[in-house]
Amino acid sequence: MDTKVLKTVRLERYLFGVLLAISMVWLAELSGEKEIIFPEICALTIGAWVSEQQPWKVNKRRIFLLMSLAALFGVLIVRYCPLPLIFQVCICFAFTGIILTIFRTNFVPIISACILPVYLKTTSLVYPIAVMIMALIIIFAQWIMEKFHFRPVNKFVPCQFKLKEQIIKWSKLLIVFGLIALIPFNTHQIYFLAPPLIVMFTELSNVNSPARKRPVYIVALMTFSAFIGSFCRLFFNVYLNIPLSLCTMLSCLVLFVVLNKVKINFPPSGAILLIPMILDKDLLLMFPIEVLIGSVVLSSVAMVLFKGQNENILSPEI
Repeated sequence: MDTKVLKTVRLERYLFGVLLAISMVWLAELSGEKEIIFPEICALTIGAWVSEQQPWKVNKRRIFLLMSLAALFGVLIVRYCPLPLIFQVCICFAFTGIILTIFRTNFVPIISACILPVYLKTTSLVYPIAVMIMALIIIFAQWIMEKFHFRPVNKFVPCQFKLKEQIIKWSKLLIVFGLIALIPFNTHQIYFLAPPLIVMFTELSNVNSPARKRPVYIVALMTFSAFIGSFCRLFFNVYLNIPLSLCTMLSCLVLFVVLNKVKINFPPSGAILLIPMILDKDLLLMFPIEVLIGSVVLSSVAMVLFKGQNENILSPEI
């Protein structure tokens, strides 16, 4: 396949990602069920569809099972765990670390899938059902793309985790995150630690991640994505009363054009782009600033404190 054909196929994969995001938001608008909007879907399309090299060591069954478990666990925590928010989030963070280790994968988007319903206080089972359906769409479309050679086939090789090192790493991640979270959670400014930023923090804690080589670019990309998502929602949806699905389309198109130009495919940037689509309009102006500050703090801490955890994993295409 020559270069021109590869670029054309890559463009088609971007368009498929935009169409999926639009369909998700349109269905949420039509049904009145905001829980259908799952921001991490944009991250999954970047990793599973757009990237030539899938950024996670995970197969299709694990994608479905882990996303489903994470989403359901988050809702159950909201329903049945009466602890303060910071403890609920830490429990979800620890749970995702456990199942990632058990399933021998680095499929870190499940962190956001698990924590998001806690942030939104979602008790409806519509959320995990929507996540399951979208995960099925992602893996089915990936299978189609691989079958017809629209993208390379990525063979699954389980991560070679050492249990002791994993326990130490996740314990350290949990403690460090808990300490960082004290101020924003006590002041009710939780989006300084928006779920995709926690995914970014986890990714940067891996010393083998290519993202660690370009932390400034990662911070800039996360901030830019948050700004574009907030601007499109605030200007087009809130002020001009344009449907949210069209705002989503514009946001995704801008981000995908930028990703294609700068050659950085960092999936959490897709998730942070769509967070504004589910926020109250009063939070939109501050959201990009919160993401900037949160990403600077989390990336700095990850770069400084995590230097010795060598893992046999792949990371987002940078």
